[in-house]
Amino acid sequence: MNPLSGVLDEAWQMYKAHARHLLAIAFVIYLVAAVIAALLALAGTTGALLGGLVGIIAAFLLQAALVKAVQDVRDGRVDMSIGETVSAATPYIGSVALASILAGIAITVGLILVIVPGLYLMTIWAVIVPVIIIEGSGALASFGRSYQLVRGRGWHVFGTLVLVFVILLVVQFLLGLVFLALPNVWRSGLSSIISGTLVAPFIALVVTLVYYRLAGDEQVPSPPGEGYGASQQMPLRGTVETRAACLMIPHRQAVAVNRPPAPPQGRGRRHPGRTR
Repeated sequence: MNPLSGVLDEAWQMYKAHARHLLAIAFVIYLVAAVIAALLALAGTTGALLGGLVGIIAAFLLQAALVKAVQDVRDGRVDMSIGETVSAATPYIGSVALASILAGIAITVGLILVIVPGLYLMTIWAVIVPVIIIEGSGALASFGRSYQLVRGRGWHVFGTLVLVFVILLVVQFLLGLVFLALPNVWRSGLSSIISGTLVAPFIALVVTLVYYRLAGDEQVPSPPGEGYGASQQMPLRGTVETRAACLMIPHRQAVAVNRPPAPPQGRGRRHPGRTR
């Protein structure tokens, strides 16, 4: 069974339901980064380089903030403001940046050499950013954790990534047609801000929901008919000792039930073979 079945539809429904919040986060980060880069560019070459660095940092912050935002709105409501979301994501920028840079280098090399290794790495490392943000994993540890989650469902993850890539190509093509009507002076700046604002939240939704589907699939299902509470929730994996204790408790109860009753105690006890 494909654990990612319907994930794109779920992402689209969440995108529509929380578009104002998600687009606002992306737009604010893109706009602030663009304004800072434009001001730094006035200082010459050095300022332009610093502006490019600001843009890169903003991209990593956007990844972290959008994953945090998706984590926030999964219950159907927005509990964190834009400022709170960005503040909650800020501590993860370093780990997200390091993991993204290392993954980008390895995937690029793999694509250049034989293509297949690059696609393989892109698949097994698909959820490194959600792992960092949601689980608090380190940059290097996120690679192993992402591989652990994707393992056994690689083709499902790869198929989802391909569908997202096709959707993004279509969206970018349509946006390109719209931007052709703009003057050249505005086209480059506005196109990056607008296209990034529209596209980035959807990508974050898909990647984060893929993570939740894969992580949720790790839970140990309860036996048929044995729910845990009214909501029939699945128990989380515990330690070996915990599971062993859970298995022994029913056994001890069964022994107590099936044990023959003890002989009566106290006065009036009769012994077999004795008569009055």
